[in-house]
Amino acid sequence: MDPLVAAIDQGTSSTRFLVFNAKTAKVISHHQVEINQSFPKEGWVEEDPKEIMQSVYECMERTCEKLCQLNIDVSNIKAVGVTNQRETTLVWDKETGEPLYNAIVWLDLRTQSTVERLINKAPGRNKNHLKHKTGLPISTYFSAVKLRWLLDNVDEVRQAVLSGRAMFGTVDSWIIWCLTGGRNGGVHCTDVSNASRTMLFNIHTMDWDPELCRYFDVPMEILPKVRSSSEIYGWMKSSSLAGVPISGCLGDQSAALVGQMCFKEGQAKNTYGTGCFLLRNTGAKAVMSDHGLLTTVAYKLGKDEPACYALEGSVAIAGAVVRWLKDNMGIVQSSSEIEKLAAAAGTSYGCYFVPAFSGLYAPYWEPSARGIICGLTQFTNRNHLAFAALEAVCFQTREILDAMNQDSGIPLTQLQVDGGMTSNRLLMQLQADILCMPVVRPTMSETTALGAAMAAGAAEGVDVWSLNPGHLPQVTSEKYEPQINSDESEFRFARWKKAVQKAMNWETTEPCCNSNGLGKKINGAPWGVPPTPPPTRVDP
Repeated sequence: MDPLVAAIDQGTSSTRFLVFNAKTAKVISHHQVEINQSFPKEGWVEEDPKEIMQSVYECMERTCEKLCQLNIDVSNIKAVGVTNQRETTLVWDKETGEPLYNAIVWLDLRTQSTVERLINKAPGRNKNHLKHKTGLPISTYFSAVKLRWLLDNVDEVRQAVLSGRAMFGTVDSWIIWCLTGGRNGGVHCTDVSNASRTMLFNIHTMDWDPELCRYFDVPMEILPKVRSSSEIYGWMKSSSLAGVPISGCLGDQSAALVGQMCFKEGQAKNTYGTGCFLLRNTGAKAVMSDHGLLTTVAYKLGKDEPACYALEGSVAIAGAVVRWLKDNMGIVQSSSEIEKLAAAAGTSYGCYFVPAFSGLYAPYWEPSARGIICGLTQFTNRNHLAFAALEAVCFQTREILDAMNQDSGIPLTQLQVDGGMTSNRLLMQLQADILCMPVVRPTMSETTALGAAMAAGAAEGVDVWSLNPGHLPQVTSEKYEPQINSDESEFRFARWKKAVQKAMNWETTEPCCNSNGLGKKINGAPWGVPPTPPPTRVDP
């Protein structure tokens, strides 16, 4: 039997465990569990760290059971890689192993006032004040501001920091710490790709930066040790895989870049998950963007290997718009139904949807934007809305692709895509039409997990997977060619940009708002709601 390599893929909406053949890169078995998100207040998004770990254990055990049913010995699994939703922030107690608060998810908006305070203390109130070190603007997106909020607002976190019991980590750190023993000797580490999303990491020195930690007033002793993306961090303690090394770690978007084999400078991929993330490999050079993109560490595949950088365009809401249409609006019963609805319309009929539920990320970085649907007429129905939602994902991708082409000066000629939404063939065709370029989708869509497995299998001391160009597996793919003329595409894109401008500067943190976000009150009643008359007195 060829050696097998497994990957834990812990995403925003689900956890997966997949086992790959290290010679062919084929999936042998897998299991998936959905993750609950909670929204305690408007703009807040949380997940339960214990539920995340429970889902990891459940996926591993179920997959091992499936391997046994296939008469495959789990001892053939030589290594495990971890890939994770990035920026999501956790703090836990190293003595009890208990989380001190829920995980604050990457697209959470509670830190908007924290961000404004940090920008106000920057010279010239410049949100790019730390970009020369971090590659990132000061934004609600990144872990340092979430950690700052926890330190400011959660007593348990503050007390644990004061007594030296607190550990901070992104989801990868929490998973690796728990799997390697937790409070009984668990390894507290992260990799360069995840560290580069915290705003505490210097992407040039490749380490935590004391000056950045002072800026956010974060104690350095709670931070995990930064390692490369491909080396043995520790060994599994309990579970069917006890003794197997954990030897790969990549933030999900970096893992997809590796899984799509974008190892050459200029190669790019777009992942369609909860959000949408377009990464372009820039090689050994950290290219700073003039058009609203992020500079990030893509990977470092071995202790002694050089770091590789990428330009990234991040969109907060992609697949999440489908979940919203399903869970909040009841317009679709299942995520797969949206393709049928949209196809029935064949057009948005002039309806445009800007899903700025968490503000707008690249290229605007505007937390005050909010979602809008415009261009409605009496003719508009749910089919048009479904179509407009899919178009919104494509338009957002077009915006970041345009920015990337301007930054690099060498336009992409085709777009490699992956992620759950790519199974929607209508979306893929729309994307090709709106970009006016071919879209190439691998027939095996699990490229994020594949990237983590490749990093784990190639690690020194494991050595069952070769990353040499000549040895990379051949992945079959299908290509979507543009089918509309470029004039129509440009017209629709221009209308979309007009809609984006209408979504801007919607939410303000000025004191005119009450806690319900309803705006000014008249006689104690929200604007637009008639004040309640005083009760009529009835004398006995």
